[in-house]
Amino acid sequence: MCTTASCRQHAAFKAHAPHAAVCKCVANRLSCARLHHSQQDRMRPFHSQPSHARSSDRKISSRVFAGTMDSGNCALVVGATGGVGQVLTGKLLDRGCKVKALSRNPAKARSLFGSAQNLELVQGDCREGGDLQKIFAGVDVVVCVLGTTAFPSARWKGGNGPEQTDSIATGNLIRATPKGIKRFVLVTSAGVERYNKLPFSILNLFGVLKFKRQSEELLMQSGLAYTILRPGRLTDGPYTSYDLNTLLKATAGNKQDVQIAAKDELNGETSRIALAEALLQALQLPETENKVFALTSTEGEGPGTDKAKWKALFQAS
Repeated sequence: MCTTASCRQHAAFKAHAPHAAVCKCVANRLSCARLHHSQQDRMRPFHSQPSHARSSDRKISSRVFAGTMDSGNCALVVGATGGVGQVLTGKLLDRGCKVKALSRNPAKARSLFGSAQNLELVQGDCREGGDLQKIFAGVDVVVCVLGTTAFPSARWKGGNGPEQTDSIATGNLIRATPKGIKRFVLVTSAGVERYNKLPFSILNLFGVLKFKRQSEELLMQSGLAYTILRPGRLTDGPYTSYDLNTLLKATAGNKQDVQIAAKDELNGETSRIALAEALLQALQLPETENKVFALTSTEGEGPGTDKAKWKALFQAS
């Protein structure tokens, strides 16, 4: 988020906004549909779908129920050196999963994670597209936590604005992801369906919510099994100077409980720690496949790492 003194409008809304395995018979019936739609996706321009389409108007190209992540599976984390990505990477490694961390700067990733076991650092830039297919070797699930600031900042240097990050890079990643991946989990933002209304219209002055919404629609129409999480304004961290062991001990203070909704109707803040745990849990629960969830942090003890409690929260939304 922009923190410059000149951006007084931003302060007005800061408290409200952020930033099974299938059985063979079913797989056979879906194979032709997947091939057909994958060909269509390659021909369809990224911006061909209206960003203002309502949830009830969406047409999903093919519903694929691909399964959940198991211990020992490999997760491709795109945006692993960011505030949410680094916490998620630490949690995945701690739970016995393999992680392939995609970064434009492997040296930065190495300084954050060291030589952790089961971690592979891969250099790549999703903005350029190109031969992204090679990064999916051995990958079971994909988590995209790419993001930038909503307003002009130092992070925009080098072509890191909202369109390049939330539309071009994320779109290239979605198109390149093989249909056999168990799950593609995408982090966007609260307000993506309300960006024409205050206070989100201010947050969207440079298009960050519009571009995130476009990537949501592309993913939902891709034929991939997906989960989308929409956090509020992110708190806790980023822990850029923490080593992996210290990172895993970080807590969300008094706001360790979470509120989850199926609609873009929540306002408030979301702990990066809670969001990272929600991402990990969503990967393990079939109940979260092909669904969208809003997520905010509230005061209370929260579900922690209890899978049954997270399942109940997702099911109740």
